[in-house]
Amino acid sequence: MFIIELTYTGSLAEVDRLLEDHKLFLEKYYAEGIFLLSGRKQPRTGGIILARAETLTIIEKVIIEDPFHRHGLAEYTITEFLPSMANESLKPLL
Repeated sequence: MFIIELTYTGSLAEVDRLLEDHKLFLEKYYAEGIFLLSGRKQPRTGGIILARAETLTIIEKVIIEDPFHRHGLAEYTITEFLPSMANESLKPLL
């Protein structure tokens, strides 16, 4: 699993102009089963995506498609982790 942290590098006005395209990007990878959870950071300085993929390379290729990435509006930090415990409702994700 991977935690993808986005930090905006552009203005919120620029981010808002691409927000609908970003949501379509998210929906694509939710449908493929790669993205599991996502949302804005508070305060609104970026976002977090919890993802599942076989390799870091897959996640890196996915990120390239994000409109925020393509337009240089966010920096990305990807942290891989190996879940060892989960709430009962999340155990099917392990």
